[in-house]
Amino acid sequence: MRILRAENYRRMPWKNGGGETAEIAVSPEGAGLEDFEWRISMARVDAGGPFSVFPDVDRTLSVLEGEGIMLSIADRRPERLTGASAPYSFPGDVAANADLVAGPITDLNVMARRGRYRHRVIVHQVEEAKDLSFNGTQALLFCPSLDLRVRANAFDERLARFDAVILKDPQTALRIVGRGQIFVIELDRLP
Repeated sequence: MRILRAENYRRMPWKNGGGETAEIAVSPEGAGLEDFEWRISMARVDAGGPFSVFPDVDRTLSVLEGEGIMLSIADRRPERLTGASAPYSFPGDVAANADLVAGPITDLNVMARRGRYRHRVIVHQVEEAKDLSFNGTQALLFCPSLDLRVRANAFDERLARFDAVILKDPQTALRIVGRGQIFVIELDRLP
């Protein structure tokens, strides 16, 4: 397992230039916006507008902070996303636009190159302790909460708000200790 600290995330402009993203993890390491296989990032959104278009990419969006957004995607009916909403998946290569409900938001964005990877985003509520097991070729835990601990065998690390953990062996069982949410992002390499 490897801890990714929020203060070390790579900051970069959005593809459409409308804001800035904090890149949590990308594969292959160091890949750009045109050649990643999967990418996990977080962004503060200060104004509504169009989403960047990513050909052959599937996306999942989750609201972490703020009142939420109204997300309009191609021919789907508009969807209101808040911090209480389930992660919302949509194709990254169709027209999408977001309007803020009431002020800025912070979101979590997971993208996977279609035909190479498939991803799932699952949110767990931790009340005191929660045991987690994983499927998939790779997995990443993301902590939007103030303070959680991750334990597995001899591994015992504190996760601060917006820190993450990459699991090198997603078959490892973990115990999350504390109170708050933990996002589990499972990534499957396709044949």
